[in-house]
Amino acid sequence: MSENKPHQAGFVNIVGNPNVGKSTLSNRLVGERLSIITNKAQTTRHRIMGIVNGDDYQIVFSDTPGVLKPKFKLQESMLEYSTGALIDADVLLYVTDVIESPTKNSDFLERVAHKQIPVLLVINKIDLLKGNDELVALIEQWKQLLPTAEVFPTSATLNFNVDNLMARIVELLPECPPYFGKDALTDRSSRFFVTEIVREKILLTYDKEVPYAAQVIVEKFDESDTSIHIMAVVYVERESQKGIIIGHGGRRLKHVGIEARKDIERFFEKKVFIELFVKVEPDWRNREQLLRQFGYIE
Repeated sequence: MSENKPHQAGFVNIVGNPNVGKSTLSNRLVGERLSIITNKAQTTRHRIMGIVNGDDYQIVFSDTPGVLKPKFKLQESMLEYSTGALIDADVLLYVTDVIESPTKNSDFLERVAHKQIPVLLVINKIDLLKGNDELVALIEQWKQLLPTAEVFPTSATLNFNVDNLMARIVELLPECPPYFGKDALTDRSSRFFVTEIVREKILLTYDKEVPYAAQVIVEKFDESDTSIHIMAVVYVERESQKGIIIGHGGRRLKHVGIEARKDIERFFEKKVFIELFVKVEPDWRNREQLLRQFGYIE
């Protein structure tokens, strides 16, 4: 750290509607794959912190669930993570893309517009535009809605303009000592990331309602210097969903386990042995006690 330059630290919260690329952007900014990414809405269910340390700064990024109208108690909890992110941020990243309507979820957007903290408007997926005129028109539309926000056209997938966004975030950090140890990467546990990796594979493997009705709990996580032994349970809401998750002769569940194991081994850089089981918990997305047990309600 420079002797003359004071240390900067702050909470940078990433908010926006589902499917605009918040998790892809978050992973780019953090430099690690902490948030799961699929092309399905509502992939992120928790608020996931990723910590970036420089010599004289620390950024605590929060990737939040997409803003949506709740249909279950689970989604009410997800919305609370997103609205809570408006309260405790030092810098707010509002992420949209070139596809969604700027007026979508106008109530939430209005709350963002009234924030007294720096707001950076990230227009993601600009690689999908045909030309610069489309981008200029889109920026003008957004300027009407968020007049004080700084605009950053980006493509998180192609890593376009992410470095400039990162540099501006660092400039906006308040003077503050670090909130976490300088070697910290996240506030989440190893078990949490196993849960998220398995859940990602479920989202990628199954269709329709089944992956949204699934919750993964790691019941055993035994780690040695060279390997990790994991036992996890996939909870679903109905017997029919259990049958779909397991598949004929257990093949689909075995596929999920194999794909999850590959990513878990990459994440922890160790040999992994994983066992998956499936249990039924009727209507768990609306049961407060289970949502608390699963870590959605504190």
